[in-house]
Amino acid sequence: MSLPERAPRSVPAVAIFAALAVSLAVPAGCTVTPLYSNASAQAGAGAGVAADLSSIAIKPVETRYAQEVRNHLIFLLNGGSGQPPAARYTLALRVTALNESAAVVQIAEENEPTAGTVTLITSYALTDNETGEAVSNGTRQISASYDKPRQEFAALRAQRDAEDRAARELAELLRLTLAQDLSRRP
Repeated sequence: MSLPERAPRSVPAVAIFAALAVSLAVPAGCTVTPLYSNASAQAGAGAGVAADLSSIAIKPVETRYAQEVRNHLIFLLNGGSGQPPAARYTLALRVTALNESAAVVQIAEENEPTAGTVTLITSYALTDNETGEAVSNGTRQISASYDKPRQEFAALRAQRDAEDRAARELAELLRLTLAQDLSRRP
């Protein structure tokens, strides 16, 4: 015995059109704006996130790698024009470094590290100078790997270069974090 043959069902064109219209209408209700846009300034609500970022003054720091983070962050926030003269916000940074040997290679009878990882960890606090209120705070970290040659000076230089790379990336991460936090403010 064979199964009875059915005619294949075709989907009506109206159903396809309705599904397409619904799939296009749903995203139209979403309102997404670029993070660094000045759309709120054009609407008359304020100066926008870009202006808020350029009104952040960063307090002095103590270590070399913290100064690298601070310098890159000042450049990113203000487009290379330095600290703002009358800042609306103040950012306090505390940066620590953790240096670890990542790989050990057996040479003769000594275990000599041949690769390292530098991790920069920062705690930050952004305060509004007008109200004294804490706008944002948190902790972020970035790691950078490097090769450790046998020569002492070359190993120190490789470590410093890794600290500099991590400082640049950490400054970019902090800028993004601060922009996100400032965009959520009323």
